[in-house]
Amino acid sequence: MLTAFARAFKTPELRKKLLFTLGVIVLYRIGVHIPVPGVKYANVEFCMERPRADGGLFGLVNMFSGGALLQVTIFALGIMPYITASIILQLLTVVIPRLEALKKEGQSGQAKITQYTRYLTVALAALEGTGLVAAARAGTLFPGCARPVVPSDSVFTAITMVITMTAGTCLTMWLAELVTSRGIGNGMSILMFISIAARFPGALWQVKLEGELAGGWIEFFAVILVGLAMVALVVFVEQAQRRIPVQYAKRMIGRRSYGGTSTYIPLKVNQAGVIPVIFASSLLSIPALIAQFSGSQAAWATWIATNFSKGDSPVYIAAYFLLIVFFAFFYVAISFNPEEVSGNMKKHGGFIPGIRAGRPTAEYLSYVLSRITWPGSLYLGLIALVPTLELVLFNANQNFPFGGTSILIIVSVGLETVKQIESQLQQRNYEGFLR
Repeated sequence: MLTAFARAFKTPELRKKLLFTLGVIVLYRIGVHIPVPGVKYANVEFCMERPRADGGLFGLVNMFSGGALLQVTIFALGIMPYITASIILQLLTVVIPRLEALKKEGQSGQAKITQYTRYLTVALAALEGTGLVAAARAGTLFPGCARPVVPSDSVFTAITMVITMTAGTCLTMWLAELVTSRGIGNGMSILMFISIAARFPGALWQVKLEGELAGGWIEFFAVILVGLAMVALVVFVEQAQRRIPVQYAKRMIGRRSYGGTSTYIPLKVNQAGVIPVIFASSLLSIPALIAQFSGSQAAWATWIATNFSKGDSPVYIAAYFLLIVFFAFFYVAISFNPEEVSGNMKKHGGFIPGIRAGRPTAEYLSYVLSRITWPGSLYLGLIALVPTLELVLFNANQNFPFGGTSILIIVSVGLETVKQIESQLQQRNYEGFLR
């Protein structure tokens, strides 16, 4: 990987793209530390320094924003609204025929879907910003902290804060698209990578400060070893795939022969990526949000607060694991259509050796996909439960950066970025057959 980056800096065009990407990253990290107007930052720092200020229900968004959410900065919402909007549009593509038709139109249709995603991102950013401002003014952003984060009760102040955070989300989306078009590509994933990785040094040092064995150094190196083991596991599973062989028959067009080639369909073990974890976390946060904002002291609210406010409850762990497994199968079912793949293969004269073209091919692909989705979904569930073990063993908070979700995102984005840089290097440094 380091060799690829060294070669990239020696190539003028790639060096320009890398420096542009680094400049956007610097601007993004500066914006993460600029507070929203109306926030008393001294009180925010005081509440952040309190023990176990892990953000509670807002922990997942706080992780994706690089810690900007709890600091109530202009980039507090980060890229989470865009991620949510992209997932919603992807799900609606299966349900709404108009969106499905746009998807099949190619580049023009994809541009239209991207435009719809931007509009939905703005709406979600305004909605999430309103919820964040309401939580900050009500004191539920930092439970147990007596100092007010937003001292003013003015409606104008609240509107200004919501508009500022919505504009920050739009600016983040624009910066990510600049990285995609003028940088090394995959802008949203890179900003997500930077947001999560930025918390690693501080969280590691916090483990050392809170450790009790040999001044905390034993816990410090133990966490690093666990993190390296998780990285190795994630790389191994993310690269694993089942390759379905495909043979294309020869066709004579005029005097030329076409086809007759052999290829394969790569089916990844973890076909759904990190999306099932995001779905499960978001769904499990809804009951706790309802109980928190209702202020009820009834039995149902107490039960929800006991079992869903923290990640160490057996009920929460079981529900979290089962939801991840369910959403893994659900997302694979809507993102990979065996009948469509089978139809395309039959149209171009392709077939799987030993399997008849058409419906038998679709049934075979469905069978193989369900078989490899089981280990992939179980792997996602186990990886996502790692923060619970850290909570018990290392006294870490629920959103410790070496948690399963953050490691999964960082490794996936890192592998994809390296592959993109290597592919661009191969295009510009192809040596040919004669050397």
